[in-house]
Amino acid sequence: NENAARVCLRSLSAEARDARFDSLFQVVVFLQGRYAGKKAVVLKNYDEGTKERKYGHAIVAGVARYPLPITRRMGKKKAARRSRLKPFIKAVNYNHVMPTRYGIEVDQLKQAVTPETFKEPTQRAAARKAIKKIFEERYTSGKNTWFFEKLRF
Repeated sequence: NENAARVCLRSLSAEARDARFDSLFQVVVFLQGRYAGKKAVVLKNYDEGTKERKYGHAIVAGVARYPLPITRRMGKKKAARRSRLKPFIKAVNYNHVMPTRYGIEVDQLKQAVTPETFKEPTQRAAARKAIKKIFEERYTSGKNTWFFEKLRF
């Protein structure tokens, strides 16, 4: 039931408010909104906020659409098509994400997304493409497979 899932995610929000994001590249789970239940990686923390956003927030990169399962019987072309994923970048309020104990070390992600990325749509699209390439490369190499699996709740 969709409402049951929504209630479950909202109940986690209280824990998320108290948590601090200690390290970069920490994996978080979105609790509310369009990306509820999706996993993301923290790229930059702003505990005190900024001039534009006067609240504690983080810049994150995550997976909006996860890759589909692949079996041995599938050909290379079909496997490649099912390995595609859709990334997102977002500045998110700490209240709307729950930190996990997991992390992903990807230094290339930090260079792909900067605070200036959010000022222009073309820069944002370029950053999304770079993140897509990094995530797909990581998925096909078999690293952090749990990050690219749909969260079941």
